[in-house]
Amino acid sequence: MRAAAVLATGAAAAWAAPALAPVVPGVAAALRVPTRCAVPGAVAITFDDGPHPQGTPAVLAALAAADARATFFLVGEQVRRDPGLAAEVAAAGHAVAVHGDRHRNLLRLGPRALEDDLARAAATIAGATGAVPVLHRAPYGIYSPLALRAVRARRWTPLLWSRWGRDWTRRATPASVARTVAGTLAAGDVLLLHDADDYSAPGCWRATAGALPRVLDAVAAAGLRPVPLAGAADVASGSVRGSCAGVARGSSSVARTQ
Repeated sequence: MRAAAVLATGAAAAWAAPALAPVVPGVAAALRVPTRCAVPGAVAITFDDGPHPQGTPAVLAALAAADARATFFLVGEQVRRDPGLAAEVAAAGHAVAVHGDRHRNLLRLGPRALEDDLARAAATIAGATGAVPVLHRAPYGIYSPLALRAVRARRWTPLLWSRWGRDWTRRATPASVARTVAGTLAAGDVLLLHDADDYSAPGCWRATAGALPRVLDAVAAAGLRPVPLAGAADVASGSVRGSCAGVARGSSSVARTQ
């Protein structure tokens, strides 16, 4: 009985281990999940959870004002609500990538549900934008071993981040987001922000949009440039600094931080 319990505990720990990648740098490195931008002299600004009817246009306007490009990790169900807005993101020269078809903790999905989610997201995003996504970021940054295998089987590259803005909270302000995500920038940083509030505090996208000009100013002041991420060649492994929720809202197995 004790041996069976030990085996069960070990199996559960192995299944959940990739969920630590966003908060334990060694786990991300061991799993070969990139966290950094490989383009010399550059950082990558990334946005999760969109498109959003208010947040995404606000973010696009701030990026356009600075002639900057970013990477948008889109959610299939949000793209279906506004495919024209997703197309606008791609038409503006930004990279588009997969954040899932629905915003769910991948630890909870079995093989069939996971494959359906990836396939539907890819088809929806490609259909709306005309771009074939090759990068993937799990909701909450939480991967399961099954999810990593499925993503790589599609020849996609999973990507996490090196800095986050904590912009999904009710307490987020433009100043707090800019300070947190861009306080000590370095070449190769991947910045995590959100242009939507469908899975976070209502209206939190306003803090993100308000912070973005300050973030872009900080990038320029550091002698860096923001670049979109086109694929595997643009990303690299590395340590995770200031990392985001390796823990999911609504998950009973881990603490809630995002």
